[in-house]
Amino acid sequence: MQRWPLLLGVALAVSCIVGATWIYGYRQALESLAERSVADLALASDRVSTQLQIYQELAVLTADHPVLEQLESEAERQAAQWVLRSIADKTSALDVFYADTSGAVLVAAAGVTGGDIADADYFRRAMQGALGVGSDVLAQNGRRAYFYAAPNFAPGAGVSGVLVVVADVEDVEQTWQGSLPAVFFTNDHGEVFISNRPELLFWHQGQEAGANAGAAEEKLDYEIYTQGEYEIWTLSGSAYLPRRALHLTVDLPVIGLTGQILVDVAPARRLALLQAAALAALCLAFGSFLFLTMERRRTLAEANAVLESRVETRTRALQSTNSQLRREVSERQDAEAALKKAQEELVQAGKLSALGQMSAGISHELNQPLMAIQQFAENGDAFLQRGQIDRVGENLTRIAGMSARMARIIKTLRAFSRNENEPMARVDLVQVINTAVELTASRLETDAVTLRWSPPVGADPIYAWGGEVRLTQVFVNLINNAADAMLGQDSRAITITLEAGDRLAVVVSDIGPGIKEPEKMFDPFYSTKVVSSSEGMGLGLSISYGLLQSFGGNIHGRNGTRGAVFTVELDRWNEDAAI
Repeated sequence: MQRWPLLLGVALAVSCIVGATWIYGYRQALESLAERSVADLALASDRVSTQLQIYQELAVLTADHPVLEQLESEAERQAAQWVLRSIADKTSALDVFYADTSGAVLVAAAGVTGGDIADADYFRRAMQGALGVGSDVLAQNGRRAYFYAAPNFAPGAGVSGVLVVVADVEDVEQTWQGSLPAVFFTNDHGEVFISNRPELLFWHQGQEAGANAGAAEEKLDYEIYTQGEYEIWTLSGSAYLPRRALHLTVDLPVIGLTGQILVDVAPARRLALLQAAALAALCLAFGSFLFLTMERRRTLAEANAVLESRVETRTRALQSTNSQLRREVSERQDAEAALKKAQEELVQAGKLSALGQMSAGISHELNQPLMAIQQFAENGDAFLQRGQIDRVGENLTRIAGMSARMARIIKTLRAFSRNENEPMARVDLVQVINTAVELTASRLETDAVTLRWSPPVGADPIYAWGGEVRLTQVFVNLINNAADAMLGQDSRAITITLEAGDRLAVVVSDIGPGIKEPEKMFDPFYSTKVVSSSEGMGLGLSISYGLLQSFGGNIHGRNGTRGAVFTVELDRWNEDAAI
């Protein structure tokens, strides 16, 4: 029950703040609206004054026209009438006429005012030597007219007559009706004489709009109240005027009128309402947030004891799980290390397996130079005993050549059999293929396999990205696999070609039975040969695939028109990439 007074107090405070915000926002919006409205009223006033100014200048300039000096005869009056009518037609004036000092109209272009203007204020003002102005509704046609009366001074005799130009007010209104907020100009009697809203014509406070000139018969009521320094009118009785309007006035003594404007304040009220609504929403949101926060804190306090016990239980379970995960991570790291070691051992086993297959040929390659060395040494001893020194030198030279050949074979075998992890480097691809051919030459000769390999003709070597020993092992595996596939047939041939395009491609093809299951050929331990001590374990292609992948290469196999075709793809060595 203690919450309700608090909530009521908060609601009252929020209402006060929102009300103050609405009043402040409304006054600020009215200030901005008033600035724009003053500019609009000034623009409309300047437009009316400027358009009427034309007729003022016309009256002043025409008052001393020579044709008006002598109006005694009928011919002189007709000539003057023709001039005044021409002026009226060219300037769109309702009438241009000339009166004597008694107010009698001597000559007129249209005669809209009758024959006597002695009682007109603008005439009396002109007879005093000043420019007279006035406004009225013409009795002849009911049109609104504005008068400019300019005195004509006779030399040494004062005012001798008055020229009056009658301007059509409707012609002045045509260019700006409806283009601005409601603007109207009232005369000295407070009656609306010019306006961009026809329903306001001839209306003044407390009277009906359109009471004269056949306008619509509707009553325009208004009430005035102030908002700060601004006057607000509440209007009723017209569908074309705003419900609430800001009222501003400006005096125009030059044309004897007062300019007034009515500007709809609905946008200002909406803006103030939006500001107040936004603040109210913010206050309500903040209050709701505080209320919910307090409720949540109370609920959390009640649930805290239960959560602490659950957290303690969960913490013990997580500690147990964490210990188990650490053990699993350690076991996984050990397994990865063992896998990596096994992979390295498999690569080495593949090389040793290839060496085992080539052991007979290698022994033959080494046995031949050894026997030749023994023979040349015995011959040299015999020639030495006979004193044939030249023949002894020849035998020693041959012994040195045989020793160099044996050293080259042993060096190649040692490099091939090393268990090392070579870094990526520049590799002479032609030299790698030559080394592989040399390592397998004895085995191919023993098995009567013809090898076709012709290095590309050119002075520049072909360099690839890779490791020399690993790449040599790949080609040794491919040559041995091709030789193994053809053991059961009479005709045996292997062809090696090098294609040097955007990427380097080495194609190794044979004329054997082909690949039985292409989708399994790179699987470990997959082999079509009988597994024994003298045969492979099905790791050659799998090892080759892994070696090529390790330095960005690739290998794929297919069945050709006769036999299997394996293509090794390698990236060219690029000096910029190497840096």
